[in-house]
Amino acid sequence: MKSSNKNDGSGEKPILIFPGGMPRSLEYLQKCLHEGQAVIGASSLALDASREKYPAWLSLPFVTQPEFNEALKQAISEFNIEEIYSPNPVVWDYLNRALNELAPGVTLVNGSPVNVELSGYRAARSHADRLRNKPLPLASNVAATPSMSAIELAALFRHADVIPGMCDHEKFCVLCEIARRSPAGDVVEIGSWWGKSAFILARLARCYAIGKLLCVDPWSNAHLVQNDETGMVDIASAQMDAEEALAIFEMNLLPYNANQVNYLRMPSTDGAQHYRAHRDVTTASFGTTRYEGEIAILHIDGNHSYAAAKADISAWGGLVVAGGWIVVDDYIWPYGDGPQRVGDEFLAEHQDKIDVAFVMGSALFLQLSSPLSKD
Repeated sequence: MKSSNKNDGSGEKPILIFPGGMPRSLEYLQKCLHEGQAVIGASSLALDASREKYPAWLSLPFVTQPEFNEALKQAISEFNIEEIYSPNPVVWDYLNRALNELAPGVTLVNGSPVNVELSGYRAARSHADRLRNKPLPLASNVAATPSMSAIELAALFRHADVIPGMCDHEKFCVLCEIARRSPAGDVVEIGSWWGKSAFILARLARCYAIGKLLCVDPWSNAHLVQNDETGMVDIASAQMDAEEALAIFEMNLLPYNANQVNYLRMPSTDGAQHYRAHRDVTTASFGTTRYEGEIAILHIDGNHSYAAAKADISAWGGLVVAGGWIVVDDYIWPYGDGPQRVGDEFLAEHQDKIDVAFVMGSALFLQLSSPLSKD
């Protein structure tokens, strides 16, 4: 066993990370360093580029070699190790079986790496099974098309879960159900940011043959200012990077593009003017996408100030076809009442043209019986 940068003698017991070069190991290393936890990295490779990332490092034989046990015992004694982190399923399984006899009192800090890695997939399959076995009852006059397969639905849940964003599972499930009861047409999202709900809408539109997704977002810090009642949203938003958000959006949506997704980087009202005047949208990343000019699903999740939300629904609502849906996100919003006031005013003004209206999670869902005036 070769070691470098030994324990500094402070008495803190370090966690051994082995093998130290795996991606999960490096993630865990950063967590430990952030929390001030002493760590030692270890590897069985003669040259491991990860060693420079660790404050202390040692070399261990491969777990298959006879001398591994003794080398590990020596390291545990020398560095006063009581915990080990291992994301390698073979190493973890061996240590899980052998540590009690090899080094009593030393424990693994993580659970089975296989279970950890697969937990998200298993959860996605459970969500899909629940939704298929007990679909949400909607009093829509549009007949529901058959649900996508269990594996397609599970894939939708799984891939959406790894995209950052605020789309909760209640809203997610309703989006799945309204997509089954949607006419054909474009799917338009106002406010996409990192692309979580955009991904969901794009996949639903593709799987249920609704149409193509158009995202409209200025990706601008200036347009994030919402003058929320407490100022908490604006303070948090000011710390975000709009250029980075757009890059993350593109990374999340590009693999699923297939000429089905594009975006307009502009304020919502400017985007509505462009949409009315042009059928094609072109960007460097997504190429050129042709739209129908009529909206099947309109998802409003832009700036939540009353004035901005009012402008969004005024600019786009008249383009939604009969049987189409309008979703006002954050109708229930702890930082202000802009979306709720706009939703309530829309309900009062157009109640004769609304077939279905309900709130699920924090969003208001409306299905039109006939289109509004386009003027």
